[in-house]
Amino acid sequence: MLQIKQKAILGGHNASVYSISPFSENTNFLSASGDGWIVEWDLKNPDLGQLLATIEGNIFSILYLPEKDWIVAGDMYGGLHWIDVKAKANFRSTQLHQKGLYGLLSIENILYTVGGDGSIARWNIDQAKSIDSLQLSAKSLRCLAYQAKLSDLAVAGTAGHIYILDPKTLAIKQQLTEAHQNSVFCLKYSPDGRYLLSGGRDAYLLIWDIAAGYMELPTQAAHLATVNAIAFHPQLPLFATAGRDKTIKIWDSNSFALLKVIDTVRYGGHLNSVNDLWWSDFEGLLVSCSDDRTLMLWEIS
Repeated sequence: MLQIKQKAILGGHNASVYSISPFSENTNFLSASGDGWIVEWDLKNPDLGQLLATIEGNIFSILYLPEKDWIVAGDMYGGLHWIDVKAKANFRSTQLHQKGLYGLLSIENILYTVGGDGSIARWNIDQAKSIDSLQLSAKSLRCLAYQAKLSDLAVAGTAGHIYILDPKTLAIKQQLTEAHQNSVFCLKYSPDGRYLLSGGRDAYLLIWDIAAGYMELPTQAAHLATVNAIAFHPQLPLFATAGRDKTIKIWDSNSFALLKVIDTVRYGGHLNSVNDLWWSDFEGLLVSCSDDRTLMLWEIS
């Protein structure tokens, strides 16, 4: 039986915390929020957050690029900010997207971004410059995921469709039309490469069988409101989902059965929407962030 223990509550942000990214060491991670702060945390000493950089305006997405020791961050206006970690400075800002930059993903030396204007863009990481972009939807695009074996790049957003793209050409390989009743907020491929998981504003977590041509498996509502994030355990057959209903749910990644619900009453969980998750391989700690301006560390054993 799973045991849940809250290890720490991390405070300091002055607005909703929207995004988490693993950082330079396996015990370090970043958080980004509506106050424009990018903060580094260490799981070994979680009370000692360090402010690395600030950006004017809400930060909706963040990603660490280890090959360059840079951070990229997307803001509420669609701007992309390139930050040199050693210099602790924003050395380039580019306005390509409109209405928010919601998703960031790197594959080798290419950065992929999606935004509120419905476009997906590719960037040369070495040069920190855009390569090209594709208008994929008339509505916002919010999330990306990559399956390396098949070279499938999944993209989804407000229209409810999931697009499977060729990352080298951005050609559409397959489209899962109206996969969700409305916005898709998160996508994640399972570590074994067998499934694509998607979560949406309709509160559903959907499972797609890749070998069967992305066939949808039978499922049911997962949360009471929008499913914001999905994270797999690095070793165990578990994954977690985060919801606007203030809860974190733990699932069996083989049977997709619900195992635990982490909420405010039983576990002292978040008071508002849980926006992002990261499951570390350091002691199996799960990190969550929320509109309540905090991050929490969870020990799940």
